Amino acid sequence: MKKLLFLLCVFYNTVMLSQTVLNSFALNLNRPLENGQVLNTEDVKTNDIYVFASDDKFINILKYNKSLFLKYQFTDSIKMAENRSLIGHSISDDGNPLLYWATDNLRNIRIIKYFPETKTSRALNFDLPTTTEYIITTFQKNNMFYILCKETNQQRLLLYEFNNGKAEVKMFDLSGILFQNDKGQNLAFNTVIRYYPIEKMDPDSFNTLDKTVHKTKMYISEGHLFLSFDYSLKKTQVLDLDLTTTNITEKNFIQPLSDKESRSSNSFIYENKILQIKTSKEEFLFNIKDFDSEKTLKSISVSKKDSIRFKNSPFFLQINDKKPQQIKTTEKFLKQLSTLNAGITVFKNHKNTSVSFGGFAEYQISGYDYIQSNLLADFFDNGYGGYSEYQSKMAYFDAMLNQDLEFVNSKQSEPLAIDNVFYYLSTNKNISLQNIIKLKEYYILGYYDVASKQYIMRKFTDGFYYEERNPIINRASLSKPYQFENLKFSKN
Repeated sequence: MKKLLFLLCVFYNTVMLSQTVLNSFALNLNRPLENGQVLNTEDVKTNDIYVFASDDKFINILKYNKSLFLKYQFTDSIKMAENRSLIGHSISDDGNPLLYWATDNLRNIRIIKYFPETKTSRALNFDLPTTTEYIITTFQKNNMFYILCKETNQQRLLLYEFNNGKAEVKMFDLSGILFQNDKGQNLAFNTVIRYYPIEKMDPDSFNTLDKTVHKTKMYISEGHLFLSFDYSLKKTQVLDLDLTTTNITEKNFIQPLSDKESRSSNSFIYENKILQIKTSKEEFLFNIKDFDSEKTLKSISVSKKDSIRFKNSPFFLQINDKKPQQIKTTEKFLKQLSTLNAGITVFKNHKNTSVSFGGFAEYQISGYDYIQSNLLADFFDNGYGGYSEYQSKMAYFDAMLNQDLEFVNSKQSEPLAIDNVFYYLSTNKNISLQNIIKLKEYYILGYYDVASKQYIMRKFTDGFYYEERNPIINRASLSKPYQFENLKFSKN
């Protein structure tokens, strides 16, 4: 399983973050670091908040109203879900929660509906068809639970929609879609996602560079799934999968044009716009296009001899988990970027949009090989020497766009709520089984405190209560806490 990064660069003195304890609940989980599982969610119809916390014996269900006052607590045995992983949840039309417990091979899912008011539960079994090759991802939307699967030996995706304990399957046939590499050779959809697996973007959180450098991305929208493909240096190919009709619509967005040989390109779809980046040792190209009209709204070209005046942070280079180093010139930054997979990540606050440009690469190495070690030393170009089982390298810088798509100088801007969440997580050692919920004006971090044996929920907003000095928080290097609903299941 890919090693997730949890990297946060904070300089100078500590600060009081904009966070408040909303509530705490005494919860004695049996060996939580080994047996514990926690999910939380918002009922989109009532705005009630649910917490589902289990160990190897019991499942605890906490329900809070929209003001975060506890409405009820229900504890049930997990005998019907023993030796299973909690992979998702949904809320039925009658307001009762359902949890989805999967076997290790993910072929059988036990759907348990809980009735807290009567202290009862009821279980159903769901078996994935034998024609399912693997699960790509799972997600929740509008109180429903979804599983996206790849069908064996078919150029098709299957989306299972679970509502009120019933599963409806929707099939998307991609055999008629033309995929071509830069040499004009035709590729099958199965080939594309085997070499470039689908990576789900989280619409409610910050998607880090180690995720956004992926060449095939999935975006969840209201009634639609969008798949973007950036394996070609010439274009970004986007497929719109309509969840109502199962129709597929294709769009192609030409990458920024250059007479120089490019090394990497990528894109990110955000608020009906597509942001594209193309890089080489010689130049940095960036476009913003309107998604519907495909019209170019903004275009920037920077050569290695130029200064990138719109950046709001230094150029950073980070090797593994070590402290980021500053890169002094555009030329040196582009040299580092040319050895990486380029990517863009976007996150919006109330007024402006934070954009991180950069690249990321990770390698797994076993044993010691003198020749390989020298090759890695050239690749990392860092002076640390040697190598470990995992090696990662990231180069990046931050910028800020306003509503008119103009770059703004915000070097002294206050941190966003999500920055505060990650900073709090990085500085507290007793936190486990954490989950994040995004509400309209703030985030809720829920976690199990192993020292006090409590489940705690904290509210995080933008900014500080006060600050001694403004910390530099590099959003490109943040990585989301582990969440069961965002597990990616794939044989690749």
